[in-house]
Order: sequence, then structure tokens, then C-alpha cells
Amino acid sequence: MPIPTQGPSRPSQPSRPIHRSYPRSGSDYPRPVGERTAYTPGTFCWIDLGARDPEVASAFYAAVLDWEIGPSGGPETADYRQALVDGRPVAGIYRGRRPAPSWSSYVSVEDIDAAAARAAELGATVEAGPLDVLDLGRSALLRDPQGAPVALWEPGTMAGAALVNDLGALSLNQLNTHDPEGSQAFYGALFGWEFPQVADGGSPYWGIWNAGVLNGGMMGLPPGNPAPPHWLVYLTVPDVDAADALIVDAGGRVIVPVMPAGEGRILVAMDPQGAAFAVYEGPVDP
Repeated sequence: MPIPTQGPSRPSQPSRPIHRSYPRSGSDYPRPVGERTAYTPGTFCWIDLGARDPEVASAFYAAVLDWEIGPSGGPETADYRQALVDGRPVAGIYRGRRPAPSWSSYVSVEDIDAAAARAAELGATVEAGPLDVLDLGRSALLRDPQGAPVALWEPGTMAGAALVNDLGALSLNQLNTHDPEGSQAFYGALFGWEFPQVADGGSPYWGIWNAGVLNGGMMGLPPGNPAPPHWLVYLTVPDVDAADALIVDAGGRVIVPVMPAGEGRILVAMDPQGAAFAVYEGPVDP
């Protein structure tokens, strides 16, 4: 397991570039502007992309999100490399082994062996790990009882992303599931998450709270929707319309067009190799 471990194409629009360990006594967490040196257990802490071609994926996301791409760790790490914003790691990209390219979302845990065992007791499948990742930490890949892949991370020298809730960085992890009640039961028992419903009507939506802090979102997949359950990553951009154009110009596809979301705006897209992701423009937490 690497570290840490369809909609139609649309014509291109004129584009413009987008510029721009756990809390302990005495910790400065949380720091301003989304900087992180530690994560409370149960918090999403890292994302990475298993791509067919990491070089192609790196070029696409660098164009869309203005990422700097670090050097590859070589074949022994599945060509793993970090995506950086102002020199700070925000995500990883590697050569994946799954049939379809996809993003993985990692939840920080204090004891990965205990967390993986508990997940199995609750009906999840442990597909990889737990295993050591150098001195960075330990990782495991699960498939929840509803079928959505999710990863665990026990920090060593690496807590996770050094920057979140800022331009080019992760702002939200959203679970799309056919069984919201079952998902709430599983993740509530595993991490202690709470799921207040924040939208009703034809498309119910739940916030995911961890230790009193908003940690993600959840929505039900409509009956008959063929999409498998999955965690969707949201990345922050300064201008969602500019991101729309950049995605198309760089070879991706917009599958959910720009739409309002709370105080901001979002779109959902697929990269050129078929991995789904979302971008968000709007207010973020510190």
C-alpha cells in the first residue's frame, strides 16, 4: 500500500490561471490559515490519488490547482510523490493498483491496530495493512460495510497534510452512500462521529462532526444510481468558474456543473484518467 499510503465532455471555455502527530500539551493546534502540525483522532488528515499514470495526473492537478509536485520516490514506492502548496504537502499521487483511478481519504487514529480490528468487528473489510510506512506512520485501507473505501493513518513523523482549508488544499470529505443510516451506525461506532441533518427535502444532507468540529459531509445516492459508495474529496479554489475552464482545458470532464453550496459554490469533475473530485469556492474554517 503506497504512502501515506460519466458525464459528457464540454467545449473548452477561455481560461485564466489560478494564482495565488496529535495535539499535546503546549501544542499550537489549530494554527491560523489552515496550517496543521497535528490532528485530533477521528479527523480526516490526508488524501492521495491512485492513478494509472502519476505523471499525467500530476500535470493535470498542477494545472488546475497550481500545485507544485515533489519528486517521485521511485518504483519501490509506486512512484509516490507529494503535491505541495507553498512548499507544504497537501496530497499524494502514486501509481495505483485498483481497476479504476480514485482518491483515498485518510482518517487519523491513535492506535491503527485497534481501529482496524474494531472496523472489522463492525462489518468492514480490511483490504490492506496495517503496515509501517518508513518512520512516517502506519496505514490501513478499509472498505466500509456499505462498500466505500476509506483509509486509516496512525501518525509517526508525519501527521498528515500540513495545510487544509486553504487554496489548493482539502476542504471537505463527503461520503456518498446508498445506506445513510448504516453508514452513520458504522462510522459513529468506529470514530464517535455525529451526523446532524443540515438539509432536508429531496436531497437530504448530513454534516459529519468529530469532537465538536465539522469533519465532513454525507449524502444518499438516489435509488437506481449505479455509482458505488465512495468518499469524494473537495479541494479549495479561489474561482470555481476559472477552475471549470482549467479542468476542461487540461483534459478533464465536468460531471456536475457549477452550483451553489451553502455560502459557496462547487462543481464535481473527473480527471483525464477517470478519478472523481470536487472543487469548492467560498468561506472555509481556519
